[in-house]
Amino acid sequence: MKKYIFLLAVSVILITSCKKALEVGPRGSLNENQVATPSQAEGFVTAAYSQLGNDEINRAFSMYQYGNIRADDAYKGGGGINDGDVFHAMETFVSSRPDQWNYDGIWFNIYVGIRRANEGIRVLSKFSEAEYPLVKTRVAELRFLRGYWYLMLENLFKNIPYIDDAVPSDDYKFIKNNVFTRDQILDKIAADFQAAADALPVAQPQIGRANKYAAYAFLAKTRLFQAYMQNANHAVTSIDANRLQQVIAAADQVMASSYKLQADFANNFTSGTFENGVEAIMSVQFSSNDGAGRGRVNFGDMLTVPQGIGCCDFQKPSQTLMNAFRTTAAGIPLFDTFNQQNVDFSVNTVDPRVDHTISRPGAPWKYDPTRVVTESWSRSIPIYGTYNSMKENVSPDCDCFIKLPPFFGNTKARIMIRLADVMLFKAEALIELGRQGEALPLINAIRDRASKSTSKLVMANGQPTSKYNVQQYVPGTNIVWDQDNARKALRFERRLEMALEGERFFDLMRWGITDQVINAYFDTEKGTRSIFQGAKFTKGRDEFLPIPQNQIFWSENRYVQNPLY
Repeated sequence: MKKYIFLLAVSVILITSCKKALEVGPRGSLNENQVATPSQAEGFVTAAYSQLGNDEINRAFSMYQYGNIRADDAYKGGGGINDGDVFHAMETFVSSRPDQWNYDGIWFNIYVGIRRANEGIRVLSKFSEAEYPLVKTRVAELRFLRGYWYLMLENLFKNIPYIDDAVPSDDYKFIKNNVFTRDQILDKIAADFQAAADALPVAQPQIGRANKYAAYAFLAKTRLFQAYMQNANHAVTSIDANRLQQVIAAADQVMASSYKLQADFANNFTSGTFENGVEAIMSVQFSSNDGAGRGRVNFGDMLTVPQGIGCCDFQKPSQTLMNAFRTTAAGIPLFDTFNQQNVDFSVNTVDPRVDHTISRPGAPWKYDPTRVVTESWSRSIPIYGTYNSMKENVSPDCDCFIKLPPFFGNTKARIMIRLADVMLFKAEALIELGRQGEALPLINAIRDRASKSTSKLVMANGQPTSKYNVQQYVPGTNIVWDQDNARKALRFERRLEMALEGERFFDLMRWGITDQVINAYFDTEKGTRSIFQGAKFTKGRDEFLPIPQNQIFWSENRYVQNPLY
């Protein structure tokens, strides 16, 4: 499968000059000082974009390992606790260590993205608009990418060295990681997104490039995290009303655009017609048969393919997440009691989004009633159960399903941010400002879409896969819509709508309730999940990852370790 998009362009430029041999840079590369033309500068921009899809099986930029497995949405999965043991340490917290290779790997590769953006900005600064008419747009794209990487890094590690294009690459190791506070770093990230929003066009001629609304979407996300002020021990101490107003302003820009909710929730997670669709504001592009080695396949999510159609059965949705989709007779969540018993699909009503998100034995895989999931699709049932993650995966019949033995990947575009996410950012800001009445229509629009997303959820006999019942909130009828209940509804809606999209842990961290939620999850699940015997989330430490020990060595001990590690 070949996708004709700019991101598949060659990310390096070959040197073809006739300089003496000793003066010519290595073939296949071009350093900043050798750039002489706009076409050569474009190569640096493309290289910066290419890093978005340069993840691998043990460093997924989708954040499923860090946002889902580290939260209460999924178990590590795979062949047992020793299969990817560092991720077992991460999901149980007590044995998480600074010298784990996965922490070093994700840190290093995020900084690769940052460095590429910085180098590109420096290169582009050499050109005037007369020489390179797109120069302002391209700089804005690079600032968007730099902001994206820094937001990911900051939410993973908190205390990070902030390095911009003014710092030469050779000086990176001299920048300390305790120069700026979290608030100051988030302000720098927001400045990149604001600059990008100011300069980017409303639409791009090539799929995969950031536009004005992608920048506004991530600006809203950044300001929302910034609104929740933290102390040195990661506790939320206050919520900044001015930042919440900035969230609303940025979200309004996106919501006034042509982006809209997909008519069917399923459309966000299927390949082909609906890829890069009306709800997907920014997505990573993948491809195969494009002349780039094994192709630009989504390697990051490759391990989550169920054993029944491939390998290797990682990211197993938790029973707690499955139970969250159960609904009352009034069609709303069981906010406080959802986890008191496991959902029984023969009896209980559920939110339709469950069957778009989690597969289970007896239910169809990816909307194909002829392909029904069985227990044989799971590798380690006593440890991790029989559920599988669906959103990032595809049908094995799709030409986007790529066999790379022993693994199986796909080339479906991976959504980085979508409109429903932004709508919930705005709703959250409104609720925290005490304007919950204005948030209600936003949440209800998402719930209304969920209620209409059942046409593809059928068995071979045409009957619905499950008993669906999800309704909008009607104050005074099925809910009391005060600030406390609105907050509860918003947080539950984020869980259902964004489940297994890499957001859950970071939501809990933002709200300052990670220790309460994760430790309650361990208490509930350890009776049936042996992996959680002895598991414990330590408040004031585990909200963020440790600074990787290899990076402390590389900085010659300039970096300071995070608290309690």
